[in-house]
Amino acid sequence: MKTVKFSIDPDNPATLPKGRVDIERLDATTEQDIAGHQQIDDTIALLDAAKFARRVRIRLGLSQAEFSHQIEVSLDTIRNWEQGKRRPTGAAKTLLKILDKAPEAALAALK
Repeated sequence: MKTVKFSIDPDNPATLPKGRVDIERLDATTEQDIAGHQQIDDTIALLDAAKFARRVRIRLGLSQAEFSHQIEVSLDTIRNWEQGKRRPTGAAKTLLKILDKAPEAALAALK
C-alpha cells in the first residue's frame, strides 16, 4: 500500500481529499449526535480496561509517573493496566470511574 501525505485547510473544502469526507453529513451533525457518539465511545472504553485506564490518565493530562503519584499507585501498576497485563479491580476501578466522571473533585479529595 502506498502512503500519500497531503495538507488540508479546514476553511477550504477544496483541499479535502475526494471521497473521504461527506461535507453535508458533517455539517448536519448536531451536538446531540456528538454526545451520543461520545457516550458509545465511553461505554466501549469501559469494557476495555486498558484503554479506559489510559484514557482517564490522558484526559487528566498526566504522565504515567504523575498519575501514579496522584492516585498513590505504583508506576508498574499503571503500566500493567495500560498494557493490558492487569486490570484495575475493586477500589482502583472505582477510583478510575470517579476520575473519569468528576476529575476535579476526585483529585482534590486525593490531596
